[in-house]
Amino acid sequence: MPVIDNALDNALLTRRDGAVLVLSNNNPGARNALTPGFYAGLTQALHAAACDPAIGAVVLTGEGGHFCSGGDLRQLIHRRELPIAERRQRLELLHNLVRALRDCPKPVIMAVEGAAAGAGLSLALAGDMLVAAKNAQFSVAYVKVGLTPDGGATALLAEFVSRQVLTELCLTGERVSGERMHQLGVVNRLTEPGQALQAALALAQQVAAGPELATARIKHLCRMAPRNTLEQQLDLEALYMPLSQETEESREGIGAFLEKRAPDFARLRTPR
Repeated sequence: MPVIDNALDNALLTRRDGAVLVLSNNNPGARNALTPGFYAGLTQALHAAACDPAIGAVVLTGEGGHFCSGGDLRQLIHRRELPIAERRQRLELLHNLVRALRDCPKPVIMAVEGAAAGAGLSLALAGDMLVAAKNAQFSVAYVKVGLTPDGGATALLAEFVSRQVLTELCLTGERVSGERMHQLGVVNRLTEPGQALQAALALAQQVAAGPELATARIKHLCRMAPRNTLEQQLDLEALYMPLSQETEESREGIGAFLEKRAPDFARLRTPR
């Protein structure tokens, strides 16, 4: 059963599935619209996972058939009454959460059913891999309520689609199915409705069995690749490869390959 942190108003449910930490947005009455408790809970959980060698991967999903419908418009309508500096400060809660997803050394896999709209789309794209049901609905919905994208939506989408497609998605706010997002290369694994979490867990278990240090470095390499020039990426690879060559992980991995056996990276995960 999920373990609930009551101090965070039950906004985030957490449970362990072996080496995988499963986190679930728990605001189903509002299609999992974002709340301060969710921001705080997810940020806290990611920081704790980063320091826990027993956790090899994280899965983020939503309760009640939806991933996240974005910001709560009932709250946003009152933001106009605040000074612009305070509005910016509130927005940084979302942006800091996107940064926490980026900076977490553990792979974060998103499991999307139902709606991933507005800032919910941004969160879905901020993970390292994305599993979605065929009938999931992704939308850069801001334009429909007179707002502009946030949470890195434009930067993250631009990694997958042309400027023309990006502009169309942002200016129309149209819903895009999980199938279409899979065709665009945004979604890693496409599932039947109701199967996204199960498929995400299987992918997470596979990744969680890998070498901890090498996995964190590979995640960083993949994050930086779209932004770096070739020379910058070569320098980053040249930094990590010599460091990786001296680890017990590489000793175990190479030894297992030569001995024709499966590597056991789990035994190398020790508390720091």
